Amino acid sequence: MTAMKLIRAVAMAVWMLAMLDASAAQAPQPPSRWAQPAAELAGQIADILGPGSAQMTIRNLSTIQASEIPAIRKLLEQDLKVRGVLSAGAESANSIRVTLSENARERLWVAEVVEGSETQVAMVHLDVASTAPAVATERMMLRRERIAGLSNRIGGTVQDNPIVATVEINGELVAMYPDRISILAMDPNGWTEAKTFVVEKKPARDPRGVLVTDVGGKGFSGWVPGAECTGSYSVPLSGANADSGWAVHCHTSDDPWPIYQSGDASGAPALKAFYNSARNFFTGVVTPSLGVDLPPFYAAGMVPRAAGGAALLLTGIDGKVQMVENGTMRTVAGTGDWGSDFAIVRSGCGGGTQVIASSSGEAASDSLRAFEIPALEAVPASSPLAVEGTVTALWTAPDGKSALAAVRNSANQYEVDRVTALCN
Repeated sequence: MTAMKLIRAVAMAVWMLAMLDASAAQAPQPPSRWAQPAAELAGQIADILGPGSAQMTIRNLSTIQASEIPAIRKLLEQDLKVRGVLSAGAESANSIRVTLSENARERLWVAEVVEGSETQVAMVHLDVASTAPAVATERMMLRRERIAGLSNRIGGTVQDNPIVATVEINGELVAMYPDRISILAMDPNGWTEAKTFVVEKKPARDPRGVLVTDVGGKGFSGWVPGAECTGSYSVPLSGANADSGWAVHCHTSDDPWPIYQSGDASGAPALKAFYNSARNFFTGVVTPSLGVDLPPFYAAGMVPRAAGGAALLLTGIDGKVQMVENGTMRTVAGTGDWGSDFAIVRSGCGGGTQVIASSSGEAASDSLRAFEIPALEAVPASSPLAVEGTVTALWTAPDGKSALAAVRNSANQYEVDRVTALCN
């Protein structure tokens, strides 16, 4: 081999190794079981120290493997940086001494925060079982079935007018848009718009909406930013006075929207939340009160817990997924790739209840995936389900056993898909 060929071969090998390293760096990493306690401890440290800089040291007196300590340090440094506390060297006047310890029942992380001559302590208790390595057993497979393709063409022009919610009643499909509610009937060509009711309201920054059926399943209530609607159905009359069967009335309203309907085995009461019509999220004020101040959030729902009762799961506008249980709010690990929407379904697979979440970011090809949250970490329960388009809305179906997703394709047309679980 000539010298020039040898140089080229070495250069090619170096390039291939660089590409492999880059691919490995870009590959999605499994959720860390230490993300939640690190975030909680960092929050307490930041509350004590405030914005600034500090030198951090970590002493490990627990059974945590030494190989995991750099990852814990990185999590703490990242969470502190988000809260305005930067890493510094030995010249810093402030220091953070973290000690990781444990006994047979629990782990204890203690941080001694030193500012000059003053020392304050922060600590986090962790159940040993909750921080055991999570096993991502895929207990189910998601299946997607198209319910309806819904046109957003008005007067021959395609409108940027997304569908925000749907519900099936009396063999018809009620579809809610930001500016109207449409009743669709099935014919040989698919769903056809039979009647439309205009929703008089101010334009919203980001269209959102909720539709729920009434107790008898013959009518509905709906909410969009700044307006509330009710729809009732009666058997159409015959003859000259024939009617479509539907009566829909809308009025201006800033009343709270339902985010959870009671009636499942958890026994949790119905919950409503106030929506910020000038923005695109819920304010954090809910009724009845949960005894804890909630941050503004995009979506929320009640998750049954193994010990009984239910906990509130929510996706904050800061990207954090948090759980409120027994008057305490904690961050849920393993949700870094979640989008802002999710739906809670009682599939009967695995633990019985799963959270179906859309992937983060807006992409030409989105995905949905089921998760279980046995403690404070979301563990994948299915493989990702590819979606040919962008998931613009996701909600639990009235039966509670499946989810409904609004999907926008590359042609700016919308469809509604039912997502169900097949147990493995």
